[in-house]
Order: sequence, then structure tokens, then C-alpha cells
Amino acid sequence: MSAASTQRAPDVSSSEGVAADELKQFIERIERLNEEADAIKGDIKEVFAELKGRGFDVKAVRSILRIRKQDHSERQEQEAILELYLQALGMAV
Repeated sequence: MSAASTQRAPDVSSSEGVAADELKQFIERIERLNEEADAIKGDIKEVFAELKGRGFDVKAVRSILRIRKQDHSERQEQEAILELYLQALGMAV
């Protein structure tokens, strides 16, 4: 057997082990981040509700957000394909 195959993983079952403390810290960090993410999701939901209340089309705004995430060349390629498909269907503008 090689030295790598005979090595053992640290004992995380021991409540006194360093690995158990480290694991607990990771779990607590993830839980805090999930709480923060939930709060941010709630904030975003409120902004969309306000947006809708002011008469904006939420579906269109979501499309704009999706488009703004894309790379410029990627967006141009998708627009060209969409235009081609619309022309093929006789729906070109």
C-alpha cells in the first residue's frame, strides 16, 4: 500500500477534536449566509412589489436584468438567432 492510501481522515466524531470545531464553524457560517440570502431575497421581492405598484411591467424588468447579466457578444448572438427564427416564422419586425 502507498503512504497516501494508508492515511486516515481526521476524526470528526470527537466533540473535542479540532476537526469537529472546524466543521461546526463551517456549518454556522453557512447558516448565517443562508439567513442573509433569505433576507436579501425578501428585499428583492419588496422592490419588485414596489416596481409593480408604480406601474412597471415586472416580466419586462426581469428580462432586462437577465439581459444585463449577459456578455455583450453573447447577447448579440442570441438576438441574431432570435431574429433569424422570427424571420423563418414570418414574424420579423
